[in-house]
Amino acid sequence: MVEKILILDFGSQYTQLIARRVRESEVYCEIHPYNKIPELTNDIKGIILSGSPSSVRDKDAPNVDVEKLIAFRPVLGVCYGAQLMAQHYGGSVEKSTVREYGRAQLHIQEENDVLFNEVANHCQVWMSHGDTIKSAGDKFEVIATSENIPVAAYRSKANEFANPVYALQFHPEVYHSTEGHKVLNNFLFSVCGCTHTWTAGSFVEETIKSLKAQIGDDKVILALSGGVDSSVAALLLEEAIGNNLLCVFVDNGLLRKDEYENVMHKYEEMGLHVVGVRAANRFLQELKGVEDPEQKRKIIGRVFIEVFEHEAHKHPEVKWLAQGTIYPDVIESVSVKGPSATIKSHHNVGGLPDRLKLKIVEPLRNLFKDEVRRAGKELGLVPEILYRHPFPGPGLAVRILGDITAEKVKVLQEADHIYIENLKKFGLYNQVWQAGAILTPIRSVGVMGDERTYENVVALRAVNSTDGMTADWSHLPYEFLAKTSNEIINHVKGVNRVVYDISSKPPATIEWE
Repeated sequence: MVEKILILDFGSQYTQLIARRVRESEVYCEIHPYNKIPELTNDIKGIILSGSPSSVRDKDAPNVDVEKLIAFRPVLGVCYGAQLMAQHYGGSVEKSTVREYGRAQLHIQEENDVLFNEVANHCQVWMSHGDTIKSAGDKFEVIATSENIPVAAYRSKANEFANPVYALQFHPEVYHSTEGHKVLNNFLFSVCGCTHTWTAGSFVEETIKSLKAQIGDDKVILALSGGVDSSVAALLLEEAIGNNLLCVFVDNGLLRKDEYENVMHKYEEMGLHVVGVRAANRFLQELKGVEDPEQKRKIIGRVFIEVFEHEAHKHPEVKWLAQGTIYPDVIESVSVKGPSATIKSHHNVGGLPDRLKLKIVEPLRNLFKDEVRRAGKELGLVPEILYRHPFPGPGLAVRILGDITAEKVKVLQEADHIYIENLKKFGLYNQVWQAGAILTPIRSVGVMGDERTYENVVALRAVNSTDGMTADWSHLPYEFLAKTSNEIINHVKGVNRVVYDISSKPPATIEWE
């Protein structure tokens, strides 16, 4: 039984970040909507109440049975969670007269408290709230303030409850709270008594054991994408069920230059049983004349299902469909009032479960992207795939603005290949989270030799991120950009201008479509 922390989501944009910080401390945790609390089982060591865009003063504010939770395990309230507990037990929460948002200085009143062990007084914390706790109530005592608010942190009085209760008006999970990780660790280890049990090694060992029990001697089919998620899922299944795993890799004609051949070779080296399906002509024919990006995605998704379904029907003995679903997909698929992320219905191979009438197995559904990579490293996944940049499911279709033709695909493949190879030559590839070239429909005047040209503009995109939810544009060296631009213009026919995208997410997105 793996010990865990239960995180109740009231809709904060930072809820996933709380979970990531807890996992980084090698403690397993799960996020659940505040209105869909799971059974309180003995493996739960503590409970964290997240922030929220709502106000506790609202008539229909999100609420939970605080007394039941506190009676069960130690509780930490963060922002809204802190306000919710204070109000429930007779404290005062009012609209802020001075809205505190951004950096603030923490004034610790109780430096000997276990929550602030080795936390420096006057350290920087990150505030984000429109309401202020004016009074925590008779059952609590203030242990920290800030310049603008009287209650930055509070705790339950001795022997007031069955378990310790702590609350923070600031966000310890964000980078700008410089010692927030210490505060969280003090709660995890000193208050809740957690141990460092959530490691890549323990995950791999437990998952393989679980897959063996779940699947038995049945056969499983898995759609590989060439990316890290589906590849790690394949290795876990291969360890668990061996030759009973069949992998399918579809060439939709929208992959990077030589990617189909290179990835197939890597999979074969890894010993996976992989069937390759060449379907480029079919995808390109279906996409002919289509310019709307959403329509492109739907067509690619539909044709992929049809191609994969055709291959799957060749193997009637298969009972399971494996998917590379990861934890952010799971969280974002749960419809709840005040979601912590944009709600979307998610399937890695959307629509296939219903079409194929197969049982679903998702070995990675509890992992964040960085944890997937750690598990892949533990399993010996080759670096070329382990550290491969994220690549959009529709491939180059969403990096060719406008309609798609075989000629445009070839132009973009060549430009993109030069870009990615130069990132590797300059030692920049692993410093960038995601990079790619975009073929725009813009044509510009140029001069090549003594001739005037009127050709396409290619945009280069590179971002730094941890999970793709937010991203900053990468500050690539001018020398690199100059060399890459020069090579693309000189070697890729049809391109006479290269630009670099310096937009961050938000407000822009990572992909252009």
